[in-house]
Amino acid sequence: MTWLQTIVLAIVQGLTEFLPISSSGHLLLVPAVFGWTDQGLTFDVAVHFGSLLAVAVYFRNDLRALISGGVGLLSGSAASPQSRLALFILIGTVPAAITGLLFAGWIEANLRSPLVIVYTLAGYGVLMALADRFGKHQRVIANIGLKDAIIIGIAQALALVPGTSRSGITISAAMILGFQRRDAARFSFLLSAPVILLATGYKTTLLIVEGTQIAWVQLAVGAAISAVVAYLSIDFFMRFVNAIGLLPFAIYRLGLAGVIMYAIV
Repeated sequence: MTWLQTIVLAIVQGLTEFLPISSSGHLLLVPAVFGWTDQGLTFDVAVHFGSLLAVAVYFRNDLRALISGGVGLLSGSAASPQSRLALFILIGTVPAAITGLLFAGWIEANLRSPLVIVYTLAGYGVLMALADRFGKHQRVIANIGLKDAIIIGIAQALALVPGTSRSGITISAAMILGFQRRDAARFSFLLSAPVILLATGYKTTLLIVEGTQIAWVQLAVGAAISAVVAYLSIDFFMRFVNAIGLLPFAIYRLGLAGVIMYAIV
């Protein structure tokens, strides 16, 4: 990879990981537009680690509370709000973890195509617009229950398909369940942390087992850029999601799907 490719793709990853427009779709499309070779697994690990750092820093107070709640769970107490939220995030992580373990290889081999991205961008774009328009927007994160965690967790598992968007599908699911936009986004981002951590750990293990040569400096720069841009992306979205909703992102997804379809037909 060239330095230009590293910088551009790190920015793309950081910008799109937490906006509901699909980071995986953009990381497939940008190299195709510029005629670049696939960036490879090592780069994906680096920039996803950067995204994880952004979540950890931005939601550091929430994560401290979740760790405290997790300790409470281990001691046999799930009575506190922090323990309940930690439990539901754990439950919500299970569907994506199992799906990734069983089907990640098949998805990687069969669903990384522009036509799949067209369908997922457009289809889930319509779902986002409907969820934003018709969701009741009344519930808050303190009201989350077991059924909510399972449904949102299943939605997160669907995001393994390129073009879906983890944040987009989980926020949409939460709003369909009646959550306010900001609380839906907050739960979505907190839920993303364990999945990103698991995926990064799994991919890192593969690299170690395969004995892959790693350009540490280049990847460290990519991770740092991804972290900074992802932090700014989260900050923007959390500040303005109540005001702007998901409709602008749904329109963007539909427009991008149209452009891709035009290009491949």
